[in-house]
Amino acid sequence: QVQLVESGGGSVQPGESLRLSCVVSGFTFPMDYATQSWYRQEAPAKGRELVAMTPGGHYADSVKGRFTISRDVAKSTVYLDMSSLKPEDTGVYLCNLRISSTDYWGKGTLVTVSA
Repeated sequence: QVQLVESGGGSVQPGESLRLSCVVSGFTFPMDYATQSWYRQEAPAKGRELVAMTPGGHYADSVKGRFTISRDVAKSTVYLDMSSLKPEDTGVYLCNLRISSTDYWGKGTLVTVSA
């Protein structure tokens, strides 16, 4: 059973940085066979916004130049380095793994940016 577990969220002030991590377990294919992404959900009733994706280095316009996605295949971990955080970056950040049109999701980690 594939499981994704996020960590690293927290409460920070504008301008600060955070690193999110997502550890994948139970995935029987090499990690680089899959696409991995980070999504943000501002509220339960709102949809999920794609923040960053690898491979390909796709980023939402709102985070370009501030966020960096990377992954360590040997550790089965994908990271999201976030800098110059803004209040509008607040939300639950969810890790996604997609292979052959099948999506796997973590439960998310909350990031709150406020003064």
